[in-house]
Amino acid sequence: MQEFLTDLWAFLRVRKKIWLLPIILVLALLGGLIVVSQQSALAGFIYTLF
Repeated sequence: MQEFLTDLWAFLRVRKKIWLLPIILVLALLGGLIVVSQQSALAGFIYTLF
């Protein structure tokens, strides 16, 4: 995982696509939220958010 993040950072820096970093972070956080919310006590709370 560390190697992937290092390669991703190098790609974004070299290609001057740093503006993509916030989009990638938000997508990763939403994906993590979906994984955590399945079959958990947070499901009702997340349902009311969206």
